[in-house]
Amino acid sequence: MQVLSESGRLQDFLNNPQKFTEMFIETIKAVQNGMEIDGIRYMRLEGEEYYLQEIFDSEELIAYLDKNAIRVDNSVYDHIIYDSDTVELPFAKALDEDPDVKMFFKIPSKFKIETPIGTYNPDWAVYMVKDSVEKLYFVIETKGTTRLGGLRGDEKDKIRCGVKHFAAVGDEVRFNEKPVKNWHEYKLSI
Repeated sequence: MQVLSESGRLQDFLNNPQKFTEMFIETIKAVQNGMEIDGIRYMRLEGEEYYLQEIFDSEELIAYLDKNAIRVDNSVYDHIIYDSDTVELPFAKALDEDPDVKMFFKIPSKFKIETPIGTYNPDWAVYMVKDSVEKLYFVIETKGTTRLGGLRGDEKDKIRCGVKHFAAVGDEVRFNEKPVKNWHEYKLSI
């Protein structure tokens, strides 16, 4: 009751107690999630595997070949599943046609990063040559925007967790801190 009286919004509560309570709970949860994400820390455990071959499930790929898959040459499989025609399909085509990209793949949905607000599954991993150096790994989240602020709160917060997760993996993997819309534009920025 003290929080309500000190908020200066007692009249809003009296006008619609149900809606006010729902908004109050939603606001508290959002603040709590933000505090948890700010304090999250991922650690690489020595001797522990940080990827599993099991995440590449051929049944998952076969199930969608007739709907949303594109044939590619430079990937783990000969087809890549894409989630959107406007962002991921052109992105996959650009990766496959780029001579500097030695291998890429859409990260399977079984690969999950635990976060305080649910699991996060980034979109792409890319292995390429840049400035005559091979072994640059990029994990990329593709969206219809390149602005982190243009995303919903949960998406933005999960990407923040992804940054911390891959920082713990070490220098072998670079996780892009902002969503990527176009491969060629992104490549110019790295």
